[in-house]
Amino acid sequence: MSNAESEATASPAGPAARPAARGQGEPGSGEPGRLGSDRLGSDRLGSDRLGSDRLGGLGRVLIAVYIVLALAATFRSVYQIIAKFDEAPLAYSLSALSGVVYIIATIALIKRRGIWRSIAWGALIFELSGVLVVGLLSIVEPQLFGHPSVWSFFGSGYLFIPLVLPVLGLIWLRSTGRAAAAQAAERSPARTSAQTSAQTPANPGGSA
Repeated sequence: MSNAESEATASPAGPAARPAARGQGEPGSGEPGRLGSDRLGSDRLGSDRLGSDRLGGLGRVLIAVYIVLALAATFRSVYQIIAKFDEAPLAYSLSALSGVVYIIATIALIKRRGIWRSIAWGALIFELSGVLVVGLLSIVEPQLFGHPSVWSFFGSGYLFIPLVLPVLGLIWLRSTGRAAAAQAAERSPARTSAQTSAQTPANPGGSA
C-alpha cells in the first residue's frame, strides 16, 4: 500500500474533520446567543441615537432662540435701568427679570440632566406664567407699566416669541423625558438577555 493510500486511510474525514469556523463557535458554548444579543443591542443603540438626534435638532433650535432672547432682553433692560429707570421702574424691572429667567432657562435646557431638568421645568413655567399675567395686566391696566416690557401684551414687541417659546420648551422637555423613559425600558430586556447569555456555562461536549 502506497504512502498516499496510508494517509487517506488514517484520516478518512480529511478537511471535513477540522473544527468549525471561528464565527460559529462550539455546540454548547453559547456564542450564537451572545452574537444575537450584541446585534440586538447595536440595532437598539442605533435607533436610540436616531431618536436622540431628532429631539436634539428641536432642542438646538429652542436653545438658539433662547440665547438670542436672553441677550436681547438683558441688554435692553440694563440700558433702560441705567438711562431712564425713573420713567417706568416696574416695566424695566420686569424686563430685567425676564432676561434673568431666559438665561436660567437656557442653561437648564442645555444641561437638562438631573436637577437641571427640574430647574428647566420651573423656569419655563414661571416664564409662561409671567407672560400671561403681565400680558393680561398690560391690556387691562396699562398705566401700571408706563412703558412696555418684554412680556407686555403677551410679548408682541418680540413677535410673540416670549409667549410661544416656553410652550415649545415644555413640549420638548416632556418629549425628551418620555423618549428617555422608553429607551431605558427597551434597554432593560436586552441587557438582561445579554447578561443571561454571558452567564450561561459553556458545554463543549454538547448535551449528553
